[in-house]
Amino acid sequence: MDASHRRVMMASAIGSALEWYDFFIYGTAAALVFSELFFPKYDSNTGLLLSFATFGVGFFARPFGGMLFGHLGDRIGRKPVLVITLMLVGVGTFLIGLLPTYESVGVWAPIMLVTLRLVQGFGAGAEYGGAVILAVEHAPPGRRGLFGSFAAIGVNIGLLLATGVFALVSSLPKEDFLSWGWRIPFLLSIILIVVGFFIRSKVSETPVFSQIAAKNKAARSPVKDAFIKHPREFLVVLGARLAENGLGYLYPVFTLSYMTKQLGLQKSMVLNGIMLAYAISLFTVPMFSMLSDRIGRRPVYGGAALFSALFAYPFFLMVGTGSQPIIWLALILAISIGNSGMFGPQAAYFAELFGPKLRYSGFATAREIGSILAGGPAPFLATWLLGQANNEPWLVAAYMVTLALLTAIAIYCGPETYKSDILADNAGAKF
Repeated sequence: MDASHRRVMMASAIGSALEWYDFFIYGTAAALVFSELFFPKYDSNTGLLLSFATFGVGFFARPFGGMLFGHLGDRIGRKPVLVITLMLVGVGTFLIGLLPTYESVGVWAPIMLVTLRLVQGFGAGAEYGGAVILAVEHAPPGRRGLFGSFAAIGVNIGLLLATGVFALVSSLPKEDFLSWGWRIPFLLSIILIVVGFFIRSKVSETPVFSQIAAKNKAARSPVKDAFIKHPREFLVVLGARLAENGLGYLYPVFTLSYMTKQLGLQKSMVLNGIMLAYAISLFTVPMFSMLSDRIGRRPVYGGAALFSALFAYPFFLMVGTGSQPIIWLALILAISIGNSGMFGPQAAYFAELFGPKLRYSGFATAREIGSILAGGPAPFLATWLLGQANNEPWLVAAYMVTLALLTAIAIYCGPETYKSDILADNAGAKF
């Protein structure tokens, strides 16, 4: 692997790390602190629901960001769009760390919080898709899964950083944590912004888009064309996102709240378990991605979805023991095996489903519409289901099983793409 390939993979990973560091610190703050700081007029359960609702709001902005920046990425190039989205996500996150709370400015505090959450979501709508496409379109033959996995690895790095920083600041005395400690993770995002901007500005445009630009063959309306020409691919992406994205937020966000507030477990113990699971995922994500380069995207992705369905009920049984080793094992199996087995091959799979002139638009738009259905409402719905079941987790487990089975069906109905020609206009059309 030469220096240019290493630079591309690093650029793909660092941008995803920033995006998901930002999103996960927001999710963690929503689980631990926002209900008290921005919705103090409500009881604890209602405040938590409202806090998770602001988390979900960001997902409604993501498809619009995916459509706009996907269009630009297919028209003017992958690289400039990736710099813009990086800045939007990063600046939105940094400013959240400077927000006044409800005690200082009243109702304007949650209004400003929601506004910045929308900015985050708008930029994030095309960030991950662009990072994947940058890596996949630079990849040598037979290694698209591995190269695409670096964006996914960046996601895990971002979550690991977010969890680690929150684990440190949450160890502060409660008064200090609520007054200023919670702001530190948001303000520290400036470091990733600077590093990410420097790395991405040094990366060359992808060979695939360079060929399109040289022949002046960029699509005029790539978002519209992606909807019209790839309807089945859209549906496959939507279905494939349900378990990967939904469970990807339920485990680190909802279960953090459930284990600390319902089971009374120590925040540090739970956060350390989540960190361990994502640290292991740094190895399992590329492992599953490389496996998909050898045997195909569908068997790896679909197999992980079925594992996630089978493990939903055992997960809560293991967590309910209150035993640290058993809880950590449950988190490792759920995140490092179930979720990583879907997330690893997903990058290359989604990129391969769409032709090069529509790839950015199709990937980003379909993926982010899936976010509205999956990750955005997941913590809110799980919290509501928990309340409906008198704080017993079995309805939440049934919700997890449903998401995983729908994903398995979508993958079964999709094409196999790992040997497809990424330069072909109908790259993903072979069902």
